[in-house]
Amino acid sequence: MKVDLPTLQGFFASAPFMADLGVQATGGEAGRVRTALTLAPRHLQHTGVVHAGVMASIADHTMGAAAQTLAPDGFWVVTAEFKTSLLCGARGERLECDAWVIRAGRQLSFTEAEVHAVAADGQRTLVVKAAGTMALIAAQG
Repeated sequence: MKVDLPTLQGFFASAPFMADLGVQATGGEAGRVRTALTLAPRHLQHTGVVHAGVMASIADHTMGAAAQTLAPDGFWVVTAEFKTSLLCGARGERLECDAWVIRAGRQLSFTEAEVHAVAADGQRTLVVKAAGTMALIAAQG
C-alpha cells in the first residue's frame, strides 16, 4: 500500500463503518498511521463520555491500517484479535490515535496503539492503550 495521506484517507473512507463514525487518517509512514475523530453527541454513552466501542474501533482500524502499510501487494489485513485497555473516560473535542507495527510477519503482524482525548485547549489525555494481532489474507478478485 502506498503510504501517503491521500491513500490513507481513501483507505479509511472505503471502510463504511469508519466513514460513518467520522474517523479520518491524518498522517502516516510505513508501519505507522495516525487518525482523528471529531467528537459528536452520537459518540457518547449515557454518562457523557465517549463510548468504549468508539475508542476500540478507532484503535482497531488504525492498527490494521498500520499493518496494511507493510502488507505485500495482493494481501489484505484483518484483525485476528485485539486487547483494549480503557485507562479513563474520554471527554473533549476529538480523539487522536497513533498506531504502529511492532513486528510484521508473513502471516501475522503485531501492532499497538494509543488513543488520546484532546480538549478545546489542546490538552491531551491518554485514554486507551491497545494491542492487536493482524492476519494477512489473500485479496479476492
